[in-house]
Amino acid sequence: MNIKRIFSGKRGDLAALVAGSSSVLSFAPFNLAPLIILCFVVFMLCLFYTSPQRAFWRGWLFGLGMFGWGASWVHVSMNEFGGVGIPLSMFLTVLFVLFMALYPALMAWASRRLFSAFKDQAGWQFLLIIPMLWVLVEWIRSWLFTGFPWLIAGYSQIDMPFSGLAPLFGIFSISFAIMLCAGLIAFVLTEGRRRLKLVASSFLLLWLMTGLLTQVDWTEPVDEALTVSMIQGNVSQDKKWLPEQRKPTMDMYARLSRENWDSDLIVWPETAIPAFYHQVLPYLQGIGQEARMNGSEIILGMPIYDQRKKHYYNSMVSIGRDTGFYEKRHLVPFGEYLPLPGLFGGIIQYFNIPMSEFSPGDSSKLPLLKVAGHIAGISICFEDAFGDEISQALPDATLLINASNDAWFGTSIAPHQHLQIARMRSLETGRYMIRSTNTGVSAIIDPKGKIQSASPQFETHVLTDKVQPMTGMTPYAIFTNVPILFLLIMSFFGMLIYNRNLKKQQGK
Repeated sequence: MNIKRIFSGKRGDLAALVAGSSSVLSFAPFNLAPLIILCFVVFMLCLFYTSPQRAFWRGWLFGLGMFGWGASWVHVSMNEFGGVGIPLSMFLTVLFVLFMALYPALMAWASRRLFSAFKDQAGWQFLLIIPMLWVLVEWIRSWLFTGFPWLIAGYSQIDMPFSGLAPLFGIFSISFAIMLCAGLIAFVLTEGRRRLKLVASSFLLLWLMTGLLTQVDWTEPVDEALTVSMIQGNVSQDKKWLPEQRKPTMDMYARLSRENWDSDLIVWPETAIPAFYHQVLPYLQGIGQEARMNGSEIILGMPIYDQRKKHYYNSMVSIGRDTGFYEKRHLVPFGEYLPLPGLFGGIIQYFNIPMSEFSPGDSSKLPLLKVAGHIAGISICFEDAFGDEISQALPDATLLINASNDAWFGTSIAPHQHLQIARMRSLETGRYMIRSTNTGVSAIIDPKGKIQSASPQFETHVLTDKVQPMTGMTPYAIFTNVPILFLLIMSFFGMLIYNRNLKKQQGK
């Protein structure tokens, strides 16, 4: 089989686009996890037989397929709930996808340009250079411009043996394992059968070792299990902030809470109450007093206005035995605040998004609240996409609470992707997560990242289940992404030096 011929010219370009598009099927809700390895095999082979310029083009096509299918749901928020209309929402979505595709494009270019001395050496390219660069670019994408850590390759493996790496080294180590497996297959396809036994044994050993790690319990139970009820209000996003909707919404949450006073903790989703804290204080004091009288406690999402600073925050408030506040620290650009208002002010005026000028909470404060006699690590919406930030709650937190409003994404695949991301945070930290959402999917996630119970989407529903507080620290919770990034960055600069020295020797 002539691999070089198969991936030459337009065929290689098309293969990169198809591979990127197909990779989305590896993530929720499709969950064809092994497919992503095959997609990266094709991607690697597309890069191996080409110039740096063509590699950039093929990397961009791969990213175009991945983000074009996997993140196109951003237009739902802008069109259906932002009020910008289909033409503008589609235009802005296309710009977003074109920009995101630059990440794999730059990674592909670097694999051929920065390490040109190894451009014809399959072992170096497939087993180190491309895996190293891909994961480094994923990490950069997770924080640059506030970060977009969606479609990180490792999330696709939450139910696979590679998930055993998460409590050790986090999500990026799983991405590297995926790329290494893809590299082993690509290596065999280019080098022929003479390497087959060595590669096959390495492949099986990697899967076996990581699979055994899934059996390790990094944390242990502490105290008795809590009974938790999550109120999924299912309030339509286009009606949520209407003045006439406020009282029915508040009455509904109060009624469903009263029906579950036998629970230790009741959790309402992000911005469950469409009003500022000071505007509904008598209501909160009343429902909080009822909770205390019945031995229960409520934690709920709502905006809080600081009259002194003239700022308002996307917050979680605990009422009952203890009163506490957590202000969201990692805001969503264009949805919760406007970055570079001088540049984007002309665009944002077309949006009709309520509460779109939040201020970030104090990043020096730990994301903790005391609820039902335990310390909980709190995150709001996509804050759970940042593993290092979630880990800041440990070791104090014995459980995690995430409040979200995925109604912004309608019936798209985004809520399922978001749930998959939340599952990885439980696995990395060895903690139960209580995930309360407005329209679903609300869920209880166990310390292995498995869904213990879940609510149906787009229904008013109360999910009640047991949650076991946990104590102890996973290695990832202690060191976060530092070990894997240290190894990758050292490898990157080491290979740059090696590449330079090798080119000098070749020039002699």
